[in-house]
Amino acid sequence: MNHTYHFTLVSANSKTGPIPVTTSSKSTCPISCPLKANGCYAEHGHLRWHWDKVSAGQRGGSLEELCDHIRALPRHQLWRWGQAGDLPGDGKRIDAQALQLITDANRGRRGFGFTHYDPALKANARAIAAANTGGFTLNLSADNVVEADKLIALGIAPVVLVLPKGTTKHFTTPAGNHVSVCPATVRDDVTCARCGICQNKDRKAIMGFPAHGTAAAKAHVISLAGLTKSLTKSRRTMPFDNGSVETAKRKTA
Repeated sequence: MNHTYHFTLVSANSKTGPIPVTTSSKSTCPISCPLKANGCYAEHGHLRWHWDKVSAGQRGGSLEELCDHIRALPRHQLWRWGQAGDLPGDGKRIDAQALQLITDANRGRRGFGFTHYDPALKANARAIAAANTGGFTLNLSADNVVEADKLIALGIAPVVLVLPKGTTKHFTTPAGNHVSVCPATVRDDVTCARCGICQNKDRKAIMGFPAHGTAAAKAHVISLAGLTKSLTKSRRTMPFDNGSVETAKRKTA
């Protein structure tokens, strides 16, 4: 499958800060992502306008051209893969050879990204693990705490999590994993450029990102899916109000 990739040397995104970022065409988004056309922050605002142009082939170029940009970055440069879009693949399976090209281009640099590709598929799990071993940090994206516990148990990559909107406090999941709320979502003086925690492949904490953007309400509901039963079984509490959990349960029933 043909995809288009765009490289921005200095991002104007207030959350990432002035670091290099890439954008992948919408064709890279896997079918396993529940936020696809259903709460994805990148489908709205200025980023949507930019993403549409990349997806239409009006901006950006080939993966090989993108890798040239990555190789040209200074050593130890922090940069983010995929401010919109995902990894090269066919929607179900990651293109392991293409991912290896990115990993090789990143050597000596501090690239990081996130993926909704399903690691239950062994080929995907191997490709993601290989990228992390090779120095290109890929975080597995979970859409609720139940899924986050399952992903971290795989032991192949760090994990990030969509949180209900308005979440500001750290907490422990039903399986006992620590969730830290992204500092850039609660403090105006922190960006990816200053933090860099998502690039640390060896961290133990799950990084949580509260639902945000124009479609935050949809992402909020997805983040609460399956939570009620899990909390009852584990007898743990989350920093979300019970009304939100019950509302999500009715909407996803």
